[in-house]
Amino acid sequence: CAYEIEAKAFCHQMVRSVVGTLVAVGLHKLRQSDVVAILRGKDRSRAVPMAPPDGLYLIGVTYGPGDSAG
Repeated sequence: CAYEIEAKAFCHQMVRSVVGTLVAVGLHKLRQSDVVAILRGKDRSRAVPMAPPDGLYLIGVTYGPGDSAG
């Protein structure tokens, strides 16, 4: 299974949280409406356990106009 996640910024362990939540939906442990409630509530503690880091890889970083790699 592969997940491609794109954002303007990422919080600490955000991708692991997102992947863990999507897996829980796929396993019918969460409903789509549960995910919406978690996102609207802005309370990470309501989310399911994070996915393990094994197999999660950063493929690339793209910077927009005016941004630099530092």
